This record gives sequence, structure tokens and C-alpha cells, in this order.
Amino acid sequence: MIVTPGPVVNFLLTNQNVRDVRDIDWPKAKRMLKNLRVKATHNNMEFKIIGLSDQPCSRQTFPMKVRSGSSEGQTVDITVEEYFKSKQVFLEKPYLPCLDVGKPKRPNYLPIELGNMISLQRYTKALSSQQRTTLVEKSRQKPQDRMRVVTDAVKSNRYDDDPIFSSCGIKIDSQLTRVEGRVLSAPMLVVGNSQDCVPFKGRWNYNNKKLFEPVRIERWAIVNFSARCDMSRISRELINCGRTKGIIIEGPYSLVDEDNQARRCAPIVRVERMFEKVKANLPGPPEFLLCVLPERKNCDIYGPWKKKNLHEMGIVTQCIVPSAKMNDQYFTNVLLKINAKLGGMNSKLALEHSRQIPVINKIPTIILGMDVSHGSPGRSDIPSIAAVVGSRCWPLISRYRASVRTQSPKVEMIDSLFKPLDNGKDDGIIRELLLDFYTTSQQRKPEQIIIFRDGVSESQFSQVLNLEVDQIIKAYQNMGQGPPPKITVIIAQKNHHTKLFQADAPDNVPAGTVVDKGIVHPKQYDFYMCAHAGPIGTSRPTHYHVLLDQIGFTPDELQSLVLSLSYVYQRSTTAISVVAPICYAHLAAAQMSQFIKFEFADTSSGSGVPSSSTAATVPELPRLHADVCSSMFFC
Repeated sequence: MIVTPGPVVNFLLTNQNVRDVRDIDWPKAKRMLKNLRVKATHNNMEFKIIGLSDQPCSRQTFPMKVRSGSSEGQTVDITVEEYFKSKQVFLEKPYLPCLDVGKPKRPNYLPIELGNMISLQRYTKALSSQQRTTLVEKSRQKPQDRMRVVTDAVKSNRYDDDPIFSSCGIKIDSQLTRVEGRVLSAPMLVVGNSQDCVPFKGRWNYNNKKLFEPVRIERWAIVNFSARCDMSRISRELINCGRTKGIIIEGPYSLVDEDNQARRCAPIVRVERMFEKVKANLPGPPEFLLCVLPERKNCDIYGPWKKKNLHEMGIVTQCIVPSAKMNDQYFTNVLLKINAKLGGMNSKLALEHSRQIPVINKIPTIILGMDVSHGSPGRSDIPSIAAVVGSRCWPLISRYRASVRTQSPKVEMIDSLFKPLDNGKDDGIIRELLLDFYTTSQQRKPEQIIIFRDGVSESQFSQVLNLEVDQIIKAYQNMGQGPPPKITVIIAQKNHHTKLFQADAPDNVPAGTVVDKGIVHPKQYDFYMCAHAGPIGTSRPTHYHVLLDQIGFTPDELQSLVLSLSYVYQRSTTAISVVAPICYAHLAAAQMSQFIKFEFADTSSGSGVPSSSTAATVPELPRLHADVCSSMFFC
């Protein structure tokens, strides 16, 4: 992605989708322009932007030495507008701020109207949801188109003519590498009334089917932050759809609309006022709240609303956005999330139902999914969030519990898996998950631990074994006597450039495709798997790399387990591209990042440099309310 060249003012107007410079959000513009390069139109010099001035050009002053005759002169304060007027450069918009193109302690001000964005500058900051959507749509290519682009690029670059390659004896094949793969059969699922459900091409549905363990919802209400929304219709459609899926939903206690004057308030104030209305309209605390957000996605209300519910009030909540496509499929997808949050189960593997999962069924085994979520690019003041989920209710592999902690910004290795306190007790993540496994698995300790780790590169593999696995062993040993568990560590990587194509078909490779020879490590065990179906674009397989295998899986057993774990994600009716424990870890980290997102709201400085207090201590995440701990169970 590159920045559009041209006048800085035009760039900001387009970027923020406004027509008048008076409508520009300058704190946002400051963050957007930081570290970009501009060329001054009056002298053709290039500069790097470090920020914006606090005052407009007409009022922003700086000290300048003025000579008087033969003496050295004196220092006077002069405005930026006056300085450029003395240089015969007259500003048309002196009411705009200046670009700071100097040093942190020695500013150098350039009027924003005199700056032009330099062409071919890479843009590395976070994208908005609309920009991400546009990027995906523009870069999406069908398998045959992607294949043609790659092969044409190799041919046009003519690597074989490179003298350095030739002298080293290196040759680049102009054709794609042909490898052998196989397609694993999709696992059988069980839904309501012990009815079998056979996925087809990585998909299934709940048409004429009920959920495996539906819940009953009695005390609930709908709150509406949207100006245009028919809450009565939403309530009616949700109840009717729930009945067909086996979920008994009583009528809502109340339909609570936001006051018109409250819509102009700050997000936290809007949430507080809404809860005052909820308390006034309900006889007691509800077990569930359905929240209708404003029209746009990723609104500022989401974070404060989730924190108020999960941290302070102990209420399970589900947010929706009004849409023209609020049909039966839409409400079915919403109910899948609601049922899981309230402790139900939508589907189960047939192997789980019959207790026949190889390796795991006979020996108590906990499955961990680990991931670290970082702040947006350029925001080094926002702490990273480490999320770990652990399976529960052994021998099931469809139920998980999450545990999250904050850690230093941009640090990938999780440092709170084992966290001994001064009194000798452990306050780490693993102890929390092991205790939950013990209480939900007939007081059995796990004798095997399967770890799925996401987000690490090959250069960090040794750190996973030496730092994270070591913490897990210490946490296990800290809980009492007994032999250490057998551990299997598997790295899941999505950020790679390997693509799989069918040799004799234009479509993506079918769901369940596995390649474990030809393009894998010559000594270590790794494989590529496309567990999901790819109806749009070109599928990207997940690269699973086994770092440690004390359990002793055979290749068939491990690949079958990985495929099965791609079918237990309770929020979807499709096989997912990576195993469910990692998806749940992503989900937990994203959920908790909303808790702190609005607390780290961007200040007007927007420098992205952490203060001394931020750098010294990392704020802890707020603990979940005791009544809503189950909302962090992914079942």
C-alpha cells in the first residue's frame, strides 16, 4: 500500500472523507502524517513529518535571530505566517496548522498548504475497516489468475540470466512445483436429537435441525443505540428462529431505546445513561442483553459497552448491527453465538459423542491455543495482550476456557504463563487453565498437553521451547507431585506465501487438502493443510510445524486431529482455516483489547511514544465479573 501523492490538504480531505478543511480531525491527521515525507513547493526540499504545530500558522511562533547592523542582533518571536511573508511566500490558508518537519526538541515548521506528499511512499499504519474491505476486494484473485501472475513474473524477471545466480549454479524453475497431496474426509458432526450432520465441501447448516445443547433464555432485554431500528421485529424474528433451533426464548423484559440527546455524548456517557434506563425498566439483573449498535461497524460504543457488561455488571451480551439482510440465516448466526456464550453447544464431533478420539480419549489431555495481540502499527504505548485457551470437560475437544494478560508492547513471547508471587503461589495463566480442566474433568490431571502456538516466525521457534514451554512445565510442577506431562508443540503459520493449486482444475483445492512432502522441511516434521473451502479468491493453507512431540503422534493421527479441530468452532457453520483453539485465542485477545482500547484513546499529541510511566509499568486487564466468567468459555 502506498500513499497518494499530491497536496497534503487534499490527502487529508480524501483520507477522512470530508469536503472542508474545517471538518478535518487534526489529532487523527497528526497520527496519519507521522513519519511520512513531503516536498516543500516553495524550495523543492524534502522533509520527514514528525507532527503538527499546536497553533495555526498565523499564531504559531518560533524564535529567530534578527541582525541589526554590525551587531549580532537579538532573538525575537515571529509567527510562521510573518516569516514566509518576509520571504515573499503568501499563505492562502494561514488558519491551518503547520507540519513539524524538524527534530523532537528543535521544531521546524512548514505550512501545510506548502507540502506535497512524495510519491511511492509505503503506508504501514493500521487501516480502517472500510480500507481493509476495499484492499481485500481489490487484491482478490481466482486461482488461475494468481497462478498466471506468478508464472509470468518469474518469466519476465529472467532469473536464469542473472550473472550472480549463474556463477553460484542456482537455477529458478519457470513452472510451478508439482507435489503430491491428499484430501482427508471431513469428520462427522452430531447436532440436536443426536442427529448426524455430514459436512459437504467444508460446510453444513442447521436447516431443519436443532442445536446439540440449546439453552433457555428467560430474563433478557434489547437495548438500542441505533436511530433507525425496529426492535419489535428483531425480538419477534429472534424468538421464532430460536424456536426452530431448539432455543426457548421468552419475550424480552423491555425494549430500551437511547434518548435522542444522549447520542451526542461521549461513548462512555452513552453507555452509563443506557444502563440507568435498563435498571429503571427491568425488575432485576438480566441474564442476557441484546445490544443494537449504530449503523457503522467498529463503533466507539462497543468497547465501553462490553467492559460495563462483562467487568462491572456480570451480564452476557451480544451486539448486532442493523442490516437489510436480517433474514433467517442472519438470526441463526446470531443465535449460534448467543447459545455458546450462555453455555450451550451447537454441534459436536461424532468421535467426541462416541468417545473414540485417538490418543486423547484414553489419556487425560488438555489442548492449549496461544496467541499474542499487539496494538496498531505505530502505537507503542498500547500493551500487547497474551491470550491462552485451554480445553475443558475431557475427553471433549469442543469446549474451551480463555485466560488473558497484558504484557509489554510488541513483545511476542508470553511471559505470564507461570507467574510466582512473593507468597510462593502462582498467578499465571496455565495454573488457571489447569485448575479449570481439573474441576471439569472428573478431578483428573492432564497427562498430555497439546500446544498450538500462533504468530511466531521460524527465528522464534527456539524461544517458544526455551521460554514458553519451560513456563508451562514449571506451572504444572508448582501444582503438586506427579510425573511431568508429555508435551506436543505445534506452530500454526498463516503469514507465508505458499499457495496450493489443483493441477487439472481451475478451482481452489478442496477442503481437507494436506501436503506433507516435496515443499516441507527436509528433517523436521511439518505439513500444509487447507481445512476450509475457498469459494472466493485463492485459498492460503495453514503451515503446521511440529517443534516437539513427546506424545508420539503418527502423521495420520496428527493430521486427523488438526482437521477435526477445524470443525469444532462453535460460532461458524464452516470449517475454519486454522484450528479452533487458536481462533478462540484470537477472539479472546480481540475481546479484551476492546476493554483497553478506549482507555488508551489517542491524545492530541498522537506521537506514539510511550510516556515514562507507560514504559515502566504495563496496566493489567480488568477482571471479569464473577457472574459472567462463563462468557469467556467457548463451547
